[in-house]
Amino acid sequence: MKLTAASSSGLVSIDAQILFRVCLHRNYPQLSSYLLTATFMLPCMWDSSRAHPPTAQENTDEQGSNFKAAPTAACKGKGFTKPRYPYIKKASSFSSVPGEAYDYIIVGGGTAGCPLAATLSHKFKVLLLERGGSPYGNRNISRLQNFHISLADTSPSSPSQAFISTDGVINARARVLGGGTCINAGFYTRASPSYVNAASWDGQLVNESYPWVEKRIVYWPNVAPWQAALRDGLLEAGVSPFNGYTFDHIYGTKVGGTIFDRRGFRHTAADLLAAGNPNNLRVLLRASVQKIVFDTQGRRPKAVAVQFKDENGRQHQAVLEEGAGGGDVILSAGAIGSPQLLLLSGIGPKHDLEKLRIPVVLHNQHVGKGMSDNPMNSIFIPTKKPVRQSLIQTVGITKMGTFIEASSGFSQSSDSIQCHHGILSAEIGQLSAIPPAQRSLEAAQKYARNKQNLPREAFRGGFILEKIDGPLSTGELSLLNTDVDCSPAVTFNYFSHPYDLKRCVHGIRTIEKIVRTKHIAKLSGADEYPMEVLLNLSVKANLNLVPKHTNDTASIQQFCRDTVITIWHYHGGCHVGKVVDHDYRVMGVAGLRVIDGSTFVNSPGTNPQATVMMMGRYMGVKILRERLGRAAAV
Repeated sequence: MKLTAASSSGLVSIDAQILFRVCLHRNYPQLSSYLLTATFMLPCMWDSSRAHPPTAQENTDEQGSNFKAAPTAACKGKGFTKPRYPYIKKASSFSSVPGEAYDYIIVGGGTAGCPLAATLSHKFKVLLLERGGSPYGNRNISRLQNFHISLADTSPSSPSQAFISTDGVINARARVLGGGTCINAGFYTRASPSYVNAASWDGQLVNESYPWVEKRIVYWPNVAPWQAALRDGLLEAGVSPFNGYTFDHIYGTKVGGTIFDRRGFRHTAADLLAAGNPNNLRVLLRASVQKIVFDTQGRRPKAVAVQFKDENGRQHQAVLEEGAGGGDVILSAGAIGSPQLLLLSGIGPKHDLEKLRIPVVLHNQHVGKGMSDNPMNSIFIPTKKPVRQSLIQTVGITKMGTFIEASSGFSQSSDSIQCHHGILSAEIGQLSAIPPAQRSLEAAQKYARNKQNLPREAFRGGFILEKIDGPLSTGELSLLNTDVDCSPAVTFNYFSHPYDLKRCVHGIRTIEKIVRTKHIAKLSGADEYPMEVLLNLSVKANLNLVPKHTNDTASIQQFCRDTVITIWHYHGGCHVGKVVDHDYRVMGVAGLRVIDGSTFVNSPGTNPQATVMMMGRYMGVKILRERLGRAAAV
């Protein structure tokens, strides 16, 4: 059953099906009789080019795109010809031939796993196991204007898997070849030099690895009017200087890169597989890895194989090549998947494993600990006229440790009005103003009826967002059961550290300055809306299950707590020095590494995808050079 509804501040969508899935109930059992509501109303279209960055004046497009997809096709995600890569197969095609083995088995064909597999395949036999499907042929992944629809798909084959943190914030995990690069907002920006130094990475190899990614899938955006207004408003509000078009992480205001090309087509980490050696590379889709298999007869446990099930539920086992100097099983399943698989495989806190009757391979109390998510809050700003749809293009990097970004075109397309949008969003209208005990089917139906009476003008506007860099608030991840398809319980403890809350207040105050600049006022008529009114609109437009307070608009601190949402930059659970060493080998066992964002203490740059892809390439080259020396030829 699906219902669509609306409040006075935005469109609402309700998906009753997903709420009856066990995985979500275990996190939020009281929701079994209620309806979660949300939508992602940020379809957009921008032009971009690999050419040298144009001037800000030349690059502002006031017209927008004339492209419109048929609503039905857009909702179903159909309409593209699939590129044919012979090395990409369904998991059911796997046959365990006696003696067949791989030099490297990579679990997770995501943001790090794809460039890692492509690089290693130049010299070694690589098996890449992805639990999701292909991004090719799905217009809701590939078309920028359908971004919100893809993210909200709650079907079993969706590229996005919903989970709710115990904090009450609705979140998403990628479940598709290409990982988060298939469902994110596309913004591309590098980590700062200080971040690279803190990670103990080789600066020269880092500077070789970023361009390897960029020349294949990164473009410059054609800045939309809302993004141009933010750029000029940031500068007027004192977030300066303007650093132009750059991938670099620099204090001030800048325009970053994008993985959408000038036609509005998304390019993902999956495209990086084309740089590999097809004779050495095998990619299996819908391959859900159940656990890592260890040989425990030696001095320390050694990873020797992985068990996985295919799309039909049949079990398989893929094994590593034996012998001295052999390869590894490499987890690149992300900040949720990698610690989850370590726990399911018997590596983690002994007491927790024993409670679920998981045989203990190695006690490590740090697995699943130190989980962080960069908290985000947003202000909705109504506009005089429809604004061109846009995602993140401009960013303000403050010295206080907050980032200011923007999006626009909230629910203005015919697709947005007609399609179901599911439960996932960073910016949505929903029933959050209703206390949890009153979130009933009847309330949802009332919203659905009211939606039909709302004018299209109710959906005009844009958001200005602030998010915290390097939150000091941390939480943990723990298993609910031994089902790998069920997301574990995750707690992020948003704003539990007072300095995080202080930075949020600073970010909201900065947005208040930007809203009052002539650049935003020209589009919005913001002088007609006191800040208290904008905050009140935004309380209803930010989705989470955190109970609201009557003083949200009077207390910025309370506004931050009550309207916190995610921008999907969560990380941690397998920290360097606690779970893995500086070569990303899991400490205490042999033949096992973790290479992805679960190893990060802080999220790199303003948006992490650039550095996670770089990390995959970087570690692939590093491993080749360590094993082969000059013969690696990379």
